[in-house]
Amino acid sequence: MNIGEASNASGVSAKMIRYYEEIGLIRPVGRTGNNYRVYGDEEVHVLRFIKRARSLGFSLEETETLLKLWQDKSRTSAAVKEVATSHIADLERRIAEMQGMVKTLTHLADCCGGDHRPNCPILDDLAGEAPAPSGKARHHA
Repeated sequence: MNIGEASNASGVSAKMIRYYEEIGLIRPVGRTGNNYRVYGDEEVHVLRFIKRARSLGFSLEETETLLKLWQDKSRTSAAVKEVATSHIADLERRIAEMQGMVKTLTHLADCCGGDHRPNCPILDDLAGEAPAPSGKARHHA
């Protein structure tokens, strides 16, 4: 199948397929006499694997590691679990950071009068300035 058909079968855009080939994540495929890429079921299966890993938030480097582990039938499941648990820890850290951002922004929005006056604790906080006189304390993350 050509790149468009491989894209449709895998759910990975043709542009990303070319990119994955360019960075060495996937092997270059054979080409026809007209220089068109030719993909088979195996390449589509690999592309689906990559798409699923990326949809779970694995980085390109982690995806490459997982792909190599998947293709290595002598690997241990412990090696795969290590990649997954490390990714879980990173996701939990990022979630905690985002929850902190939500808390800070919620507090700042609550302190903002949202009226016709120019005083704005949200902008003051972003600028690192002392709060405008409003009687409400500024919250720092």
